[in-house]
Amino acid sequence: MFRVENIILSDDIATARFACDLNRCQGACCVVGKAGAPVEEDELPVLRKAYRNLKENLRPKAVAAVENQGLVKGSGKGGYKLNCVESGECVFVIYNNRGVATCAIQNAYEEGRFNWEKPMSCHLFPIRLKSVAGLEYANYEYVPSLCSAACSRGKREGIWLSDFLEKPLVRRYGMEWYSKFLEACNEIRANNETVFA
Repeated sequence: MFRVENIILSDDIATARFACDLNRCQGACCVVGKAGAPVEEDELPVLRKAYRNLKENLRPKAVAAVENQGLVKGSGKGGYKLNCVESGECVFVIYNNRGVATCAIQNAYEEGRFNWEKPMSCHLFPIRLKSVAGLEYANYEYVPSLCSAACSRGKREGIWLSDFLEKPLVRRYGMEWYSKFLEACNEIRANNETVFA
């Protein structure tokens, strides 16, 4: 583990190679799992707005799931998660013409139709966050069925996880923090340089 300001990070965040390869994984992180993506309480209003604005773009079974069960599940005490349809996909999943699962919110953001990119947990994946006693813990959640294609591409193209996730990390913590984080990552890698030779 290493620390950057009040954030405790697992060492593998510094040492992992990672770069999403949607052509191979087909957007598996949005469709595989037993529960939807974790969302923060302050994200709920914008998620509800996204649903209202993008409802007509969503699949009928996703709309039915939201109308019958709600957009999110959980509580402030146990945490919130986005709802999913029975087959496992997030309710905001839509498929492109190549059959790749994409996020309706992110698509709208990239097209200038919505002013928020997507939930922080989705943007940061495969990093997952947990708060304990005023500190935030960041762990690399490697799931072979989801991440093997991204790890292969990262190794093949020499892309560090810490670099691939620059945008969401800056969004979460700011550029000054991210600069300190990169320094810490470089130091960890230098201390383990034989592993990466």
